[in-house]
Amino acid sequence: MHAMVNQKACIQCGLCPTICPEVFSLTPGEPAQAITEEVPKEWEIAAQEAADNCPTSAIVTK
Repeated sequence: MHAMVNQKACIQCGLCPTICPEVFSLTPGEPAQAITEEVPKEWEIAAQEAADNCPTSAIVTK
């Protein structure tokens, strides 16, 4: 699985790094970022939960 954040859709709410800090990070004043490599198996469920709960659907997983 890979996770990507649509930078234009992100409202910097901080939900994704709260749910899955191993995959997502947020720097004040900037949109959230996702790790660039493949999401490790043990973090896939949390990464998907972050995507499912993103208020603007800015996170895409595949």
